[in-house]
Amino acid sequence: MKKRSYEIDMCNGSIMDKLISFALPLMLSGILQLMFNAVDIIVVGRFSGSGALAAVGSTTALINVFTNLFMGISLGANVLAARCYAAGKKKEMSDTVHTSILLALISGIGMAVIGLIFAKGALELMGTPDDVIGQSTLYMRIYFLGMPFFMLYNYGAAILRAVGDTKRPLVFLIISGVVNALLNMALVIFFHLGVAGVAIATVISQMISCVLVLLCLIRSDGPYRLQITKLKMNRYCLLQIFQVGIPAGIQSTVINISNAMLQSSVNSFGSIAMAGYTAANNVLGFLYVSVNSVTQACMSFTSQNYGAGKPKRMDRVLLDCMILTVAVGVTLGGGAYLFGNELLKIYTGEADVIACGLEILSITTVWYFLCGLMDLFPGALRGMGHSGVPMILSIIGTVGTRIVWIYWIFPYHRSLMVLFISYPASWIITIILQVICYGSVRRKVHGSIA
Repeated sequence: MKKRSYEIDMCNGSIMDKLISFALPLMLSGILQLMFNAVDIIVVGRFSGSGALAAVGSTTALINVFTNLFMGISLGANVLAARCYAAGKKKEMSDTVHTSILLALISGIGMAVIGLIFAKGALELMGTPDDVIGQSTLYMRIYFLGMPFFMLYNYGAAILRAVGDTKRPLVFLIISGVVNALLNMALVIFFHLGVAGVAIATVISQMISCVLVLLCLIRSDGPYRLQITKLKMNRYCLLQIFQVGIPAGIQSTVINISNAMLQSSVNSFGSIAMAGYTAANNVLGFLYVSVNSVTQACMSFTSQNYGAGKPKRMDRVLLDCMILTVAVGVTLGGGAYLFGNELLKIYTGEADVIACGLEILSITTVWYFLCGLMDLFPGALRGMGHSGVPMILSIIGTVGTRIVWIYWIFPYHRSLMVLFISYPASWIITIILQVICYGSVRRKVHGSIA
């Protein structure tokens, strides 16, 4: 199949340079997205006070709980599209694209309704303090109005990633992100809309990125061209997407439930700690999207080589991705540890908030490469079509460890540092479980391909 200039041949030639070429735009996309999101936090923190900062931050884990099931399903669309593309199955590729986009639209509308109805109740369950719950609810309800745009963009970008195109989604993100930043400043600083202004800016920017990625698919001349009149649910494609995507989504959702539980523990320290966690968590977000870009590359490369029947190349993909993950995690994690004070000052000038943020960063940043490795093995397994067992092991290793920590260790040693030791502890336990699982699945997959 002829490769276009913005696509990557994942099944032939050298691997490391292509992994970098794939992962770097994806990494920049994630970093830029978080930078634009950081503008939300910085603007409300600087111009609307720590209460507004805490209100926006307190919704992060909860929003992730609501959205990550459907975002996980988009990984199933990516895996299936990559497999069909590498195998040259044009009709199956087209069916995958149209099923995925219709699924994104339906799930986005559903999420908007769920967010509007259950936002306040969910925040109350998390123990959100009375002094910020009103602003938090307003932010969440407006934010969820943009869910159809959010889902369509992410599913569309997943299709493009399946063929190796991570550059055009980066361009779309830059355009929408600049609009988001400008609207943030205008609506919060000049129109004094506070958290509502930040949420409105986010929805508008999501709409722009959604339109751009859909236009890209509509104007494509490849087998992944989107034709609105062909939108329909193909039963076989839907089942294949769900087979990989639902376990991935459940895993992500359950892990974010554990993060929401951890957020509730942070909430027990009051709004200052909440604001510190918001700022520190944003810094950790930069680390996550950086190592996760390598996981996404691993999954797409593994999917295509699985479809092309090249098991030895799949092994090399994982090894190179492990090297990249450690290099990226150690470099950026070490930098965040060394310059944590300066980074947190970007978000707030309040010394108490910075102190709380530093306490969290001191225990999580240096070891962040472990988080990357923890996600890398399930990514490779999903690329081979195996998603169920990795989901179970991730839930046991990550969520199980954090639940034990939150309910049986933290109550007797109440400090932010003790609370967040649960992060590296859960990463190590989950890596051990995933490596054992990968070894078993690898033998079966290699045998079936051979």
